[in-house]
Order: sequence, then C-alpha cells, then structure tokens
Amino acid sequence: MKSSLLPRLLYVACLVLVSVMARATTAPDNVDVHYKDPQHFTEARRSFGRHMIGADAYLEPLRAYIAQRASRILAPGQRLDIEVTDVDRAGEYEPWRGPRFDDVRIVKDIYPPRIELNFTLYGPDGNVQRKGHRKLRDAGFLSHNLGADQDSLRYEKSLIDLWLRKGADKL
Repeated sequence: MKSSLLPRLLYVACLVLVSVMARATTAPDNVDVHYKDPQHFTEARRSFGRHMIGADAYLEPLRAYIAQRASRILAPGQRLDIEVTDVDRAGEYEPWRGPRFDDVRIVKDIYPPRIELNFTLYGPDGNVQRKGHRKLRDAGFLSHNLGADQDSLRYEKSLIDLWLRKGADKL
C-alpha cells in the first residue's frame, strides 16, 4: 500500500512544480519592456574582442526580470511601457592586469551599474497617468547585502528593484 502511494505523491509534486514554473516564466501582459538601439548601449560599446558579450546573454534575462517585477506593483487594469535606452553593467574589464585577467570582470565601486529608460504608465481607462525619463544609478551598490548571490545581473536587478520599490504612483 505504501509503495503505491509514493509514486502518486511524486507525480502530484511534479505537476505542482511544472505548474509553478510555467506561471513564473509566462511574461506579464500588463508590462512591455523593449530596448532602443541596444547595439549603441554603453555595455555594447565596451564589449569587444575577447570581451564580446552577446546581447541576449544579459538583455533577455533583464527584460524578463523588469517585466516580472514591474507587473507586481501595478494596480488591476494599469499598463506600463518601458523603453530602455542604455545599459552599463556593474564592473569593467581591466586589460592592464595582464592576460590571466582577460575574461574577468572587475567589480569596484567606481564601476556602478547604470540603466537609462523612458516609461509610460497607463491607467485602467487607457489614459496616461505618469510618463518620464529615469537615469538609474546606484553608487552604493556594493554596500547592499546581496549575500552569496551569484547572478551575473544581481547589481542591475537590484537597481531595478530600487526604482520599482517606490510603487507605480512614484515611478
């Protein structure tokens, strides 16, 4: 009797896990995040030779994160359009350190993350409630306790969280 119960419990647990994962990866329909000329972003201009970074390596995960986090602060019926105009990730490559450090991004307080964006917040009636341009920058990004977070976008995500923490009415 016990042996037939265990496979059923595992099956149900797997279904729940798949359901949660599907919901987490579904893009919210009330937030639109797009990039304006990502090939001209500061990060793209600094990416060359051995340091060439494919835009999808950081832009797609960042887009999904912004959309997911922004959807949480919106009231029912609100919609938010975000146009990211520049991204400069935390840290830099320092070629003068020698060939052993060619692929190492050095993160120091003199290389803070920066994101520039335009946004438009629409109300349930479709009218513009708020519109603006923001230059997000966190000079104290290294003082935040991010624990043992190994996410390569942890500083940029923290920057987005700081902006969204104010709520939709104070974007």
